[in-house]
Amino acid sequence: MDRFDGRVAVVTGAASGIGLGLARHAAREGMRVVLADVEGPALEAAVAEVAGLGAAAIGIRADVSREPDVRGLADAAYERFGAVHLLCNNAGVFQAGVVWQRTQADWDWVMGVNVWGILHGIRAFVPRMLEQDADAHIVNTASMAGLISVAYSGPYVVSKFAAAALTECLAHDLRAQGASIGVSCLVPGLVDTRIADSTRNRPDEPPSEVTAADHYFVAQVLKEQTSSGGRHPDEAIVFDAVRARQFWIPTTDGYEPLVRARYDALLARSMPPTAQFD
Repeated sequence: MDRFDGRVAVVTGAASGIGLGLARHAAREGMRVVLADVEGPALEAAVAEVAGLGAAAIGIRADVSREPDVRGLADAAYERFGAVHLLCNNAGVFQAGVVWQRTQADWDWVMGVNVWGILHGIRAFVPRMLEQDADAHIVNTASMAGLISVAYSGPYVVSKFAAAALTECLAHDLRAQGASIGVSCLVPGLVDTRIADSTRNRPDEPPSEVTAADHYFVAQVLKEQTSSGGRHPDEAIVFDAVRARQFWIPTTDGYEPLVRARYDALLARSMPPTAQFD
């Protein structure tokens, strides 16, 4: 897919961070934009901002962990614009903590958004995108933490490894069927977003700082790192990669040495090293 002007983009998690950056850039490329997010007021503000850039834009409040919400998003996008050419399954949440200390609810929440959210998007949109019989592209947001494992962030890392594997499988399936839908996996390093504050959107009661001290310690460190050294989420890197039909889309210069160190360890049959993302 090398042309965006006049086409339609759907972005989940679009009210802030990378999602809002993607929606802004889609507007600048001349696309019509469907923004989805679980935060109502923030979504309204994001739609107004994107519309202010000259795009035809609508907002759909959706919790991507719920299949009916994502199917409703697809229905709304096709009803309003008649097609979807760029699908960005971007919504994500952060849950840190030692793996044996986190509760079933913790795991259900992070897997529900970060993995099931992508799968719901695939199942709701891909059949219709195939029927369009036109060039299209899907970008799923994983993380460098979906390629490189670290301590104290088990739920997040596991979910992002699953997101990356799901994206690879989707690409294999579409290629095997000769489909004209490209696929990319966005693997951000540190980006200046609010992901460290993800519990603000948790539908149940988040654990307290006493019962989840490990999570809150890591979240605070992440917040400091992203705010002081994180990349701005408004980069055009994703759209350049889609034009080039590039599968992996890293945002950090450390991508190659980090990945090489992991696979060198795999080939040596040793424990992969932990990583410092930048």
